[in-house]
Amino acid sequence: MDFKSSDTIPGPRTEDHLPQTAQAAVKIVIVGGFGVGKTTMVGSVSEIRPLTTEETMTQAGVGVDDNYGSDSKTATTVAMDFGRISITEKLVLYLFGTPGQERFWFLWNGLFEGALGAVVLVDTRRLEVSFDVIGRLEERGVPFVVAINSFPDGPRYPMEELRTALDLPPEIPMMECDARRRASSRDVLMTLMRFLHSLAMTGALT
Repeated sequence: MDFKSSDTIPGPRTEDHLPQTAQAAVKIVIVGGFGVGKTTMVGSVSEIRPLTTEETMTQAGVGVDDNYGSDSKTATTVAMDFGRISITEKLVLYLFGTPGQERFWFLWNGLFEGALGAVVLVDTRRLEVSFDVIGRLEERGVPFVVAINSFPDGPRYPMEELRTALDLPPEIPMMECDARRRASSRDVLMTLMRFLHSLAMTGALT
């Protein structure tokens, strides 16, 4: 398409502008297996229209992608989700949701670059998927919290049993959440920020 000098290229919407009071921005990644609610969390909590890279699932993924517990899911993230939330007038979080299908996990390395911390979303219907996710974060030294996303048909377990199953040390925060609810998703992010602050105060965050 050819543009004339008189053509106006639309800019960002007014509501997408970064608040003038913002003084610091932090990159956070939201990780987890396929269908655990990463896109939902970014969309529910973002104060701007989230950027998603969802594509329709096709027969090509049959036998390749594990969609157990997500049989009704018709689209999947193939690159990333992106959103933004202001925690205070001065602090802004940039949220990057990773693709959940293992064949797209090679993209995680780029998304982890510059990230200060992470949220691991867990689906109790497929707890084993979380093992590799947590292992990758530990290998890269990315601090994280674990959020158990509540699905109506998901089994419920005591938090200490889940901590043991995931082999998490006691200092890693764990909580239940509903990724569909803005307040619940924001609470998860606030827990992560408090955890990062505590690490910084003890010198454990580099």
